[in-house]
Amino acid sequence: MRRRSLRPLTLCAGLALAAGAQALAYDKAAPSPPAKPSSAAAATVTPTGKLVDINLASASELKTLPGVGDTEASRIIANRPYMTKTGLVEKKVLELAAYDALKQRIVVVHKTPPPKPKSNS
Repeated sequence: MRRRSLRPLTLCAGLALAAGAQALAYDKAAPSPPAKPSSAAAATVTPTGKLVDINLASASELKTLPGVGDTEASRIIANRPYMTKTGLVEKKVLELAAYDALKQRIVVVHKTPPPKPKSNS
């Protein structure tokens, strides 16, 4: 049985380490990116200037959001309460792309909605 030499592997490992050291040196020299505004500050800047609470909004208020029609509004209402905005995606009420389009315009202020009126039936 012939023994394999480890020399090519050690050579490759040495080259990889040297390349990594150069990359680290470059990263340290690069300027840091500008700081992003906090999510609370970004949430207050909306095209209409009004945030919609997804736990309390009526169907007509929800339909003012981008990508939300009758079907989506009824699904949002049916799956209440939401603990966070991402609950819309976690409960599979909206697709991620639809959520991304409206996440800057929604908020969850009230953790539980008011009780639903009892029907007389």
